[in-house]
Amino acid sequence: MTTLVHGGTVVSSTGAIRQDVLVDGEKIVALLAPGSKALGVDLAAAVDVVIDATGKYVIPGGIDAHTHMEMPFGGTTASDSFETGTRAAAWGGTTTIVDFVVQSHGQRVLDTVASWHAKAADNCAIDYGFHQIVGDVNDESLASMDALIDEGITSFKLFMAYPGVYLSSDGQILQAMQQAAGNGGLIMMHAENGSAIDVLVQQALARGETSPYYHGVTRPWQAEQEATHRAIMLADITGAPLYVVHVSAKQALARIAEARNTGQNVFAETCPQYLYLSLEENLGAPGFEGAKWVCSTPLRSRAEGHQEELWRYLRTGDVTSVSTDHCPFCMKDQKEMGIGNFSKIPNGIGSVEHRMDLLYQGVVDRRISLERWVEVCCTTPARMFGMYPQKGVIAPGSDADIVIYDPAGHTSIGLGKTHHMRMDYSAWEGWEIDGHVDTVMSRGKVIVDGNEYLGRAGDGRFVRRRLSQNLI
Repeated sequence: MTTLVHGGTVVSSTGAIRQDVLVDGEKIVALLAPGSKALGVDLAAAVDVVIDATGKYVIPGGIDAHTHMEMPFGGTTASDSFETGTRAAAWGGTTTIVDFVVQSHGQRVLDTVASWHAKAADNCAIDYGFHQIVGDVNDESLASMDALIDEGITSFKLFMAYPGVYLSSDGQILQAMQQAAGNGGLIMMHAENGSAIDVLVQQALARGETSPYYHGVTRPWQAEQEATHRAIMLADITGAPLYVVHVSAKQALARIAEARNTGQNVFAETCPQYLYLSLEENLGAPGFEGAKWVCSTPLRSRAEGHQEELWRYLRTGDVTSVSTDHCPFCMKDQKEMGIGNFSKIPNGIGSVEHRMDLLYQGVVDRRISLERWVEVCCTTPARMFGMYPQKGVIAPGSDADIVIYDPAGHTSIGLGKTHHMRMDYSAWEGWEIDGHVDTVMSRGKVIVDGNEYLGRAGDGRFVRRRLSQNLI
């Protein structure tokens, strides 16, 4: 089947130009001046389907490189399955996710990979890849890191938080980094001083400070900055590249910027919640409402200026990409596990459907450029995680993952509006976006057309990723 996307403005990380996009089967085969003829043939008359993109942006499908579908956490499991979560992602213009395989203490890494393949296969509505969480660093898991490189899983996440669950010691982190330095893998780090946080949590509970607000208070920016610095130093010792996930504190980002300025391979990811939401307004909502926004790292104080600094670092390039850390839980029976004890609230926010829109609002508000929007949401994640140029760019030979975005459209976020995630609330209830995802193509197939979903479970394929192409 051939498709011509006609009349739109193709946006890349380097510029925007009016072009037609010719798709044959699953691939983009040509970019043409509007109305061009091929060998004297009128393409609009010759192709099977013409999609009118006049007045709209034609961008690569979004890549959310940080999701947790069906993730076990805190005595429950993330509420989105691979089917519901990837369908919601498609509605929001995301055509590829990279999810996390979870290895806990006592588990074999390769067994967990097989389990995640079984959960995702035949269920994903869009393409997907995997990172590997190494929660138990030992001889078996270190050897498995080498084996996973050959299987297309080329990034490995470690934790400096959650003692007794995922936390690795500095020595274990050093060993995993040495392994990655040898096999070319990318180390991803949850950087918070978990041991110090646990003490602060117990002290707060002993004082009777039990509301969701204290989740943020007991995970202070100093714990994030300290752990980020420590991770950077360990990476410097080993020569391993380091990607710090969900950075929320301006002080942690300042440390990352300093390391980058010395030429170290250190990269920062942030998430929409840290750009827009805050400790005071969200975690501090009346009663138990703040539980809706409990995530780790936590939302930061607006009075301290974290949000504005994150936008600044996004403009300067020290924030490499924006993902969601999509890990949704319902209020009823899940978040409510923490009534009377904030430390029992499952950590996570659902945003996979809204990332492209929320970051586009940053374009409208002149916080970032149109090109930077595409760069941080599409192109850089593809390069960082070994999928470029198959993904992340509108170019001949690339997968026909294409989003037609209407800058004159409007998106109202909330339950009963644009909410397809399996949650009983929206963390973005009432948000209004000056733009709209009109059409989404995944490998040449239209899966969203206006207000109609045309995809199905099993449309997505596993992406065997190569080594990162974004290293200095």
